[in-house]
Amino acid sequence: MNLVQLTPGAGGMYCGNCFRDNALIAELRRQGHQALMVPLYLPMTVDEADQTAGTPIFYGGVSVYLEQKSSLLRRAPRWLHQLLASPTILNWAGKRAANTRAKDLGELTLSMLRGEEGNQARELNELLEWLKSQPQPDVICLSNSLLLGLARKLRQELQVPIVCYLQGEDGFIDAMGEHSEAVWQLMTDRAREVDLFIAPSRYFGDLMAKRLSIPAAKIRVIYNGINLDGFTANPLLAEPPTLGFFARMCPAKGLDTLVDAFLQLKKTSRIPFLRLKVGGGCGTNDAPFVAKLRRLLESRGHSGDVSFHPNIDRNSKIEFLRSLSALSVPARFGEPFGFYVLEAMAAGVPVVQPKCASFPELIAATGGGICFEPSTAESLAASLESLLSKPAQAKAMGLAGRESVRRLFSIETMANNIVSAMQEIVRKPSAN
Repeated sequence: MNLVQLTPGAGGMYCGNCFRDNALIAELRRQGHQALMVPLYLPMTVDEADQTAGTPIFYGGVSVYLEQKSSLLRRAPRWLHQLLASPTILNWAGKRAANTRAKDLGELTLSMLRGEEGNQARELNELLEWLKSQPQPDVICLSNSLLLGLARKLRQELQVPIVCYLQGEDGFIDAMGEHSEAVWQLMTDRAREVDLFIAPSRYFGDLMAKRLSIPAAKIRVIYNGINLDGFTANPLLAEPPTLGFFARMCPAKGLDTLVDAFLQLKKTSRIPFLRLKVGGGCGTNDAPFVAKLRRLLESRGHSGDVSFHPNIDRNSKIEFLRSLSALSVPARFGEPFGFYVLEAMAAGVPVVQPKCASFPELIAATGGGICFEPSTAESLAASLESLLSKPAQAKAMGLAGRESVRRLFSIETMANNIVSAMQEIVRKPSAN
């Protein structure tokens, strides 16, 4: 089938949605489908071959921002519009994307959600003009629900079903402060223009169904998948025992909780020679937080037992994961999925996660880890000690997780499930 995927780029930041969409489009193309991935706002940062290569960026981030601030920019000549969308300027803007805060984007988000009625209507018209020059798609997919403002006009003009993925938008919207309620209300209204929503977990599907008043018949749970190329199981658990973290190095992902748990384990000495390895995205906003943790570890005499591996590429990430005895990312928010859980399991590494959000669902489906509660450093330390003190059981758990990921969470499985869902809505007469 012919599918168009609209995905916001994150500039220089690592973005789980970008990774997921990029891997999915690559797999759909491998299977023989016609799949076009169109970047929005900023260039992509991905750890595999970029599937947007050769496709122009629409809704250029600089233009979108300036059109919100000035009516003159909304009527600017095409040459100026094209200049603002040049790779040089967008790459410059992308390097500063990490400094963007949700509470500063409320008015812009509302305007984007108004779509053809918003300040960025010109961008939508340019996207439509270009899409009409391409082969007619069977389906258009929106990478997340913050793009719902595009749905109505795309659906009307192109006469195709609209599918929208759900992936962690709630925390960003709730952080908008005074604009949060209006954003939710407008999203609920625009959600009526969508034919099908795809959630990455039952937990997040149920949550967003309530918040956006989505009928049960219009929501489908399809687990995210990962590209398993290069992943192999550990023949042995790491020696010395090595605890790992791999996600954005920020408070929301609970890195400080893990460091506290590590320090408690070192104090008891019940897991001799324990080490900690920290990997993942680390932007300019994250650097002060990481520096504070480094100082804490140094003050306790453990800086030599800990190593940091920021912003590493795919091959280095796989080697990083294979060097671990266990992984824990004790996220503080309602994680809708957690790619790092699957990636650790794919490397044969068991996980220890909070008993909340999507984590119990993923661990129950795979058998590749344990959950702890309450979400405290003390509880995490106790669970880690229980796992690491039984290396044979930990290894068996990691291998069970690896086999489950290969069976249930591969990118091939996800692509097959996505195609099946798309074919259903293409055949089904619209209820809207």
